[in-house]
Amino acid sequence: MTATDKVLTSLLRVFGVSALFALGAVFMPLSWMAVIHRWLGLGEMPVAPIVEYLARSVSALAVLLGAVCLVMASDLERYRPLVRFLSAAVILMSVVFIGVDLAAGMPWWWTAFEGPPGIGLGVVLFFLARPNDRKNVDRP
Repeated sequence: MTATDKVLTSLLRVFGVSALFALGAVFMPLSWMAVIHRWLGLGEMPVAPIVEYLARSVSALAVLLGAVCLVMASDLERYRPLVRFLSAAVILMSVVFIGVDLAAGMPWWWTAFEGPPGIGLGVVLFFLARPNDRKNVDRP
């Protein structure tokens, strides 16, 4: 495994484990979500079935994405094309998030910490995951 592959594997693991923390929101009491919503300065959280559904289902999707990243990190050579696809999708999704955040009137800090870091991560993953022509570089 090359040094670049080691960095890529580490980034996938960090991203994957971080995303798994969203599991808490899947099962979190709605009253806790409302407190966090208020604490973030977003006002009172609307009480409607669609709000709870979206909060929980988006969190579950984040957990799924985290698990996929951990699987990809476990066998980088096998999943390298998927890493490249995922990184391009993360870039595109992050650009979309910026537009959604602006249209929804999210606070500036929300947009700044959601879209641009995702674009940066996607770009880094994309270039680190480029095909490796030198196999088994560390082996004699």
